Amino acid sequence: MNKPKMALEKGVPSSSRVLMLLGQLERMNGEAMLSDAEVSRQITSKILHLIQTQEKTRKELTTKGSGGMEVILASLENTRDLQTILNILCILNELLSVGGGRRIGVCVSKGGTGVLLQLLISSSKETPPNEELMMHVHTLLAKIGPKDRKFGVKARLTGALNVTVNLLKQNVNNNKLLLPCLQVLRVYSANSVNAVSLGKSGVVELMFKVIGPYSKKNTSVMKVALDTLGALLKSKMNARRAVERAQVSALLAIYQDWHRNDTRHRHTLIRKSILGCLKNVTNSKLGRKAFIDADGMRILYHTSTECLPVRTLDSLVNTSSLIMRKCFPKNRLPLPTIKSSYQYALPHVPAGGPVAQLYNQPPGVDDVVDESDDNEDMELDTENDTENEEDDKDKAENDDIETDIAKLQPRQTQTRPLDELRVYERFFLELSEDFQGFDLTDSRAGIGVTPAPPLPKPPKPITVPAGGQAPPKGHLEAGLAASRLEKGEPQPPGPLELESIGLSRAPEKLLMGESLSPAAQDHTPQGEAGATPRALEPSDLSGSLSRLALEGGGGGGGSGSGGGSEDGGAEQGVLEVPDTAAMLPLHDPELYIQMAKGTRSVPSYAEVAYPDYCGHLAPSTPEPILERAYGVQRAKIFQDIERLIHPNDILDKVVYDLDLQSCPVIDDGESLKFNSQFESGNLRKAVQVRKFEYDLILNSDINSNHYHQWFYFEVSSMQVGTPYRFNIINCEKANSQFNYGMQVLMYSVQEAIGGRPQWGRTGQDICYYKNHFSRSSIAAGGQKGKSYYTMTFTVTFQHKDDVCYFAYHYPYTYSTLKMHLQKLQEKCGDGVYLREDVLCETLGGNPCPMLTITAMPDSTSPTHLNQLRGRPVVFLTARVHPGETNASWVMKGTLEFLTGSSPLAQSLRACYLFKIIPMLNPDGVINGSHRCSLSGEDLNRQWQSPNLELHPTIYHAKGLLQYLNAIQRAPLVFCDYHGHSRKKNVFMYGCSIKETVWQTNINAPSCELHEDLGYRTLPKLLSQLAPAFSMSSCSFVVERSKEATARVVVWRELGVQRSYTMESTLCGCDQGKYKGMQIGTRELEEMGAQLCVALLRLHRLTSPLELHTHTHTHLLEVENELIETRRCSVTTSPTTYVLAEDEPVLEEVDYSADSDTDQDLQDPTEPLSDSELNDKDPLS
Repeated sequence: MNKPKMALEKGVPSSSRVLMLLGQLERMNGEAMLSDAEVSRQITSKILHLIQTQEKTRKELTTKGSGGMEVILASLENTRDLQTILNILCILNELLSVGGGRRIGVCVSKGGTGVLLQLLISSSKETPPNEELMMHVHTLLAKIGPKDRKFGVKARLTGALNVTVNLLKQNVNNNKLLLPCLQVLRVYSANSVNAVSLGKSGVVELMFKVIGPYSKKNTSVMKVALDTLGALLKSKMNARRAVERAQVSALLAIYQDWHRNDTRHRHTLIRKSILGCLKNVTNSKLGRKAFIDADGMRILYHTSTECLPVRTLDSLVNTSSLIMRKCFPKNRLPLPTIKSSYQYALPHVPAGGPVAQLYNQPPGVDDVVDESDDNEDMELDTENDTENEEDDKDKAENDDIETDIAKLQPRQTQTRPLDELRVYERFFLELSEDFQGFDLTDSRAGIGVTPAPPLPKPPKPITVPAGGQAPPKGHLEAGLAASRLEKGEPQPPGPLELESIGLSRAPEKLLMGESLSPAAQDHTPQGEAGATPRALEPSDLSGSLSRLALEGGGGGGGSGSGGGSEDGGAEQGVLEVPDTAAMLPLHDPELYIQMAKGTRSVPSYAEVAYPDYCGHLAPSTPEPILERAYGVQRAKIFQDIERLIHPNDILDKVVYDLDLQSCPVIDDGESLKFNSQFESGNLRKAVQVRKFEYDLILNSDINSNHYHQWFYFEVSSMQVGTPYRFNIINCEKANSQFNYGMQVLMYSVQEAIGGRPQWGRTGQDICYYKNHFSRSSIAAGGQKGKSYYTMTFTVTFQHKDDVCYFAYHYPYTYSTLKMHLQKLQEKCGDGVYLREDVLCETLGGNPCPMLTITAMPDSTSPTHLNQLRGRPVVFLTARVHPGETNASWVMKGTLEFLTGSSPLAQSLRACYLFKIIPMLNPDGVINGSHRCSLSGEDLNRQWQSPNLELHPTIYHAKGLLQYLNAIQRAPLVFCDYHGHSRKKNVFMYGCSIKETVWQTNINAPSCELHEDLGYRTLPKLLSQLAPAFSMSSCSFVVERSKEATARVVVWRELGVQRSYTMESTLCGCDQGKYKGMQIGTRELEEMGAQLCVALLRLHRLTSPLELHTHTHTHLLEVENELIETRRCSVTTSPTTYVLAEDEPVLEEVDYSADSDTDQDLQDPTEPLSDSELNDKDPLS
């Protein structure tokens, strides 16, 4: 060590006694220290006395700029006198005992670790080593070690590990020396290499000699020894060694003894440390097996159950639960295959694609073995996750952010020649129409304009189904029906036809919650087909719903098959439908049935779900986010563990199974009845595990073996007032908003008939956690030990003989969309140009509608026609992901506003030409998928190179955009509506070079980062207008994993600066007017309408008048004028509401603001979880 120089800190008096003594000690360093040991003893003794009696002295020695620490360490390094060494060690101990980590950090930075380790090595060579010196050195090392990141390496390289181990072996019964040695071993063991080395030296076995059964003596030694053992057992080699020596059963016995005798709970930390050892040893496969063989599940279950009443013991219960869940034997799902129960033959299967990989998997791929032998604590300990933990992890890594400046530069590329793109001219008739054939004096002249013929589908090869598989549905050539009509040929029957359904409208008073009088029931109108209806008794409800069915469905089965009567004169029940036409102007049950008849599904659905038929009336106010009761998740997990401990109590009775095509509903009269065989339905299997508990399994997306999130199913035959627990056991995401207040949705048919036809949030004791089901690594796409998660909720039914429907979010089917589009044309406002085209046919043979909306020209004069043709284009899309039904409700709000008669809507139509594709993935929506189309692929990852046959809607949607770009009419705004399952609020993702570069460490010339900040204008306007919108949740970062999404491709390839994904929460809001509320259809539709208002403001900010203003002040004046003239509460329809406008603020961009990526992340302002609120219950 270099010779230190004492420095006097400014403000410290030079007469300070300790500084004078340190100066003397500094001058003695070297030969003088060795020759005059007595003087060094006296000086160090005086310094020690001053430090022990004066806090000011401690500060003088460790203050920044003081060389006191260097002098002391140099003296310790140079002296050989035992008493001087002991004095200096006591000085260091006094200095480091107070002042926290800062003083220890000073000591480490001055080389204190090396000096102490060297002293330890040199002192160990004496025979016998001085006990007091060894005790002091180890005590100091135990303090310094945790603050020195290289402590473990230094100790190993100097040989200090062996010194401490040998000293420990010689002093197992010497508690005075045993404790500091164990404290240092605990620090050594934090280094994985050291842990292996110590294990080879027999330290694991040595720890089992130190720990033992319950005792009131030496509890400090017991605690440190257990912590050391726990650190050692993190090594798989040490864990294997403990298993081979039957030490897992020894740990369980010790834990039982401490649990039994520590009746006053004074030694909870020791008990927790024993559990920590068990937790680490069970990270290996052998450890888990040994734990099961030693009856560990039963032991921990019973000890934890006894701890439950004592809240201060929650840490023991939580750790025990973690161990039991980890050791619960992994099982495959009780399915013949995790692939979808529905099959659809594709026109061709791309080699190397996901479908080819899926069907080339070897036999037995679904079998599950315990493949994982790694430390899984971070993955398994999900009870302690906060809602934002994954956010922090992703923010720290930023691995997915694009760092290639060349890829970040938007480049307008025309991949298809203009001649090929001219096929899309048919969708832009308004740009060439002279409107001579229109009576412009008629305010509704532009509504329902004759659409263009659909684009032809490519010729498809004949596909021969294998193994008796049913031929694929819906492969009709486009234009075939039109050609038959032209030739006078008869049309083939539609895919579905109505059975006889007896229907009646409930009187208006029924909507007010009143019941029908017997007289009123006697005057119910007659049903269809001439049947004489009878009044519907409550017990007939389920049977009547079975007649709400479509004829000709090949899917068969379910409660709806064969429910109708062949004889038109036969008596049939009357299914009452509340007359909600005044409140649901876009809903018509009869029209819905007609739309459903033309919908083609892979299972050939033969039924219609009552909620879709009757409609949904949004509640007047949003429902609050659920506050979860304390300890709910823990209680649910313990109930799951009971299945293994008490297997005889489990019924394990299958009551619904889609894989039994002939009869999926198994009705024994004692269980609930389930059904999901209707449009958008998703429930594959229901298993009754206890009398009032059911495990539910969701169906995979077609041509896939995963994406389990969306559910929609029917339940009947329930008992009133009895809590039923439902467990959806094959969820895939690692966390969910169900852990943070989100509830499932339920629709009661009894309540609907009684005048309340609405979906409502329901369920108690809701939580989401990892379970014991898993997929093999092959089935999981190479991910090792991919586990499933359980979403559990409890419902108490309120009505006898009810039929209830449950859904992940508010359902919005393809047939609903078709119904809404037709009703929109009927109720359209004046002066609207509205044309509905068929963009193309989907793989399943369903037309994909596309809308054109703008304002009719004032006249046929060239000036007015040019004004129409010169309007900037806004391109909106939605529902590319079928399970994100909230996107359709937002789109409904947009469409209702655009076609409304309000002054704002009229102004907006006069400003823009809207091209809207309200449902990009009809097949996925129809067949109950969550993410994919029939091709088994996420369509929002196909925008770079869409395939005409496999991704027709994306191929043609991109073609439309490319055509607009080719004719120099690229959209001013492109927005794709989505739903977000793991964040609250509504927010946008956009694209920015600067903000992407800011999130990375790459350096780029300022000229390459030049960009217009206009991409932030629309989100900022929305944050001023829409109460559900959160600017802080928006992100404008471009990621590699999102390079094939619509947002990035439209921005990068077409140069659309304002290219967005608008994400709407599936849960609720944590800011603004709706803070603490779950989002409903009213709020979602309001969001769609507010986007329209924001677009109108955007037009005022981007029109040529404003672009040529000379001052920023004038821009604000124009905007304020708009606000004053348009300030009002706008109601576009009874179901769409827009709040009064607020003055926008033109934002100065702050690149230091939060800007998350597109991952499923949480907002940093998310409320604390139960565990954080209670500090003690990470499981609740």
